[in-house]
Amino acid sequence: MDEGRQAKWWSRPATGRPGRDEPESRGGGEGDAPSVRPDSPAPTGGAAPAPADGPAPLVGQEPQEPAPSRPAGPPLHEPDVYSTPPYGGPGPWAPAPPVQRPTPAHGTPVPPQAVPPQAVPLPPQPSPVTPQATPVPSSSSQWLQYDPWGAPGQPLTQVGPPAGTEPGSRKNRRGGAFAGMLLLALVASGIGGGVGAYVERTGGLTTVELPQASHDNGDRAPESVAGIAASALPSVVTLHVSGTAESGTGTGFVLDARGHILTNNHVVAPAGSSGDITVTFSSGETAAAELVGKDSGYDLAVVRVKGVSGLKPLPLGNSDNVRVGDPVVAIGAPFDLSNTVTSGIISAKQRPITAGGEKGDGSDISYVDALQTDAPINPGNSGGPLVDTQAHVIGINSAIRAADSGKGTERGGQSGSIGLGFAIPINQGKRVAEELINTGKATHPVIGVTLDMKFTGDGAKVGEKGPEDGPAVTKGGPAAKAGIRSGDVITEVQGQRVHSGEELIVKIRAHRPGDRLELRLTRGGEERSVTLTLGSASGT
Repeated sequence: MDEGRQAKWWSRPATGRPGRDEPESRGGGEGDAPSVRPDSPAPTGGAAPAPADGPAPLVGQEPQEPAPSRPAGPPLHEPDVYSTPPYGGPGPWAPAPPVQRPTPAHGTPVPPQAVPPQAVPLPPQPSPVTPQATPVPSSSSQWLQYDPWGAPGQPLTQVGPPAGTEPGSRKNRRGGAFAGMLLLALVASGIGGGVGAYVERTGGLTTVELPQASHDNGDRAPESVAGIAASALPSVVTLHVSGTAESGTGTGFVLDARGHILTNNHVVAPAGSSGDITVTFSSGETAAAELVGKDSGYDLAVVRVKGVSGLKPLPLGNSDNVRVGDPVVAIGAPFDLSNTVTSGIISAKQRPITAGGEKGDGSDISYVDALQTDAPINPGNSGGPLVDTQAHVIGINSAIRAADSGKGTERGGQSGSIGLGFAIPINQGKRVAEELINTGKATHPVIGVTLDMKFTGDGAKVGEKGPEDGPAVTKGGPAAKAGIRSGDVITEVQGQRVHSGEELIVKIRAHRPGDRLELRLTRGGEERSVTLTLGSASGT
């Protein structure tokens, strides 16, 4: 049926029709359907219409007896078998049977309507009469709200707007849409914040690749520290020495292809006569070594490894050519950290130093006319090479001056470097190493005098007596032949000033036996000059 139109209700045929002046009969017999005038107002709500003679009672109030409008007599119709609510009891007519409404266009079914709480389901009705569409009055009527196609149990009418069109439903939909948009905004902001934090940390959404220099071939200038180290390291070794009472670590370097290695005497001293000496090369290979010879006066020793091939000797330089300020590199194993390279300069030359003396009898004291360097030297560097810019050995690292020692130069102490390191000149080391390899012992140059080590004046004073109360000047020795006497004070050797007995010994041992030296001395307040040839004494 078209929108705005409803089916016309048809009643069953009546037995007779009243005249114009007579009241219309309300029932023609049992089962007669009531007749509805098209222009009559339809009742509102789902209840049966009230009698025409009186007003309908309000909802919730007790029904009132209608005022009689007809003379007393038999009832106009049979009692209402349906007990139509809300009044109950007989009504003026039975409820109209349900009417079928034509299917809307395109066969779309009419949706069911909600059931209000006060609605009363319809009882079964007889088969309806085919309705005929008639125009719908423009006035509001309860029949416009009626949906005969609804499921059984639905009310006859529904007051108010169609289901789903209430303002509350629109508010709920708007509220749901707003909540969804808010949730979407929160999720988007969370994702955006996470992406922003990631970009801030990583610098972008792609993998970070930092710029880097290309790989080079590793070549360095030969005179650079890296070039010097690359050339010298294969010839430097680390020594691990153990004996019955003590052990130690030091450094050495290869002298020749036969396996001879030069180091310090105090490095191999812990091994004694029956200890073990192990040599570790820069490549990590190890080999056992044996002692060839040592000398405590020079603090030098030579060991030898056997069964090792491919040894690379470290070239020896000339310590007489060294000048103060020349750059140098020290290589060693400080605190057992092998292959350690440090650099510095030559701070001074011909520094007379003495080291050792732990035994107390003076037999282990070494006298060195040393090269001073500021290249860091620490315990474990002892015996290692001090090389020049050509990677030639110019000295053997042997001693340091420690700030907390207060006892002069140390050889094997555990104090760290303060930039005062001392190395035995390689010219002296070469001579001693050759003697140790060839004979197993080293010779010391001597002048044949006994010095007064308690003299506090300037210079080295010849003593009054020698060992075992013998003469202070050895008969037939170099000093006796040069005319030196007891009590003379020697002040210079080869033009270099001497301030103490230790310095005189250092200056003498800086030369070879047989060298001719010019000495300057003071006797009775007068200065004299003498020349002598150095003698020789066996070392220990």
